[in-house]
Amino acid sequence: MNRFKPDCPHRWSTQLARAQVFPLLAVIVLVMSAPSGAAFPRATAAPGDPVIVTAGDIACATTIAAYNGGNGTATQCRQKHTSELILGADAVLTLGDHVYPTGTLTQFNAVYEPTWGRKKSVTYPTPGDHDYGSTGGKGYFAYFGVKPYYSFDIGSWHFISLNSEIDHAEGSAQEQWLRDDLASTSKPCIGAYWGTPRFSSGRHGSNATFKPFWDALYEARTDLVLSGDDHDYERFAKQTPDGVASADGIRQFVVGTGGRSLYGFKTIQPNSEVRAKVFGVLQLTLGVDHYEWRFLPESGSFQDSGITTCNAKTNVATTPDL
Repeated sequence: MNRFKPDCPHRWSTQLARAQVFPLLAVIVLVMSAPSGAAFPRATAAPGDPVIVTAGDIACATTIAAYNGGNGTATQCRQKHTSELILGADAVLTLGDHVYPTGTLTQFNAVYEPTWGRKKSVTYPTPGDHDYGSTGGKGYFAYFGVKPYYSFDIGSWHFISLNSEIDHAEGSAQEQWLRDDLASTSKPCIGAYWGTPRFSSGRHGSNATFKPFWDALYEARTDLVLSGDDHDYERFAKQTPDGVASADGIRQFVVGTGGRSLYGFKTIQPNSEVRAKVFGVLQLTLGVDHYEWRFLPESGSFQDSGITTCNAKTNVATTPDL
């Protein structure tokens, strides 16, 4: 099994055991305005539930004028400020495009390491197009020391870091590896992430080339898909790989809000529930049979939060999203 091992041990068990009970799906969604603060908030969760954070499209290189000595401006290069939101997390999932315009090792060390790199020992990355650039991701792979795609366990969850920058077509080595990996886990909850979103209302829009990933993940009753690339925050209702709303579908978040810059929205896609042009990170609290999400803004009052039961425990009776 191609599994990534972080450079310090996690406290979570990696023993695989899929639960075989099927309680009623419960979904609670809250979109609210609340003041943001420097303290790392924790959702109301059972003691020991891992709390992770995620975002992509993070840092400006020193060659970008708005880098401004690392302080950024009001609208660009906010990596120093968003990194304050990740410090209390148990793990960090980065969604590609760690350094702009190209993630050379020199720039990773200059601008990512002093900010988001403070959590490198518990960071599980995935690459984006700016990480690959014209170098094939040499800086990214040298800095993080990971494989092109890999999987790992956190508590009751199995996570899969996929690679949007290499072949991901049906029948590709990566797609076949994904199917084998999904078949091998017995964890009750599953999440996957890669750089470019399958669905997006942002500047780049939806990308159907990632449907093979979604097909495999949907068949395995995956719960979450996370992506970046579009510089905005967007939450979708649970849906099928074809974009049909479904109570046992996959919920996708686009979280391209790590600091580089922000985009507006173009064509609003079906099942898009919440959208915001705001810097920040998505916090996920991983329960044994559910997850809670909360968007943490770098500044301002926007917040989006909710809780959903994992699909693997919900194949008898379901309640659609509120």
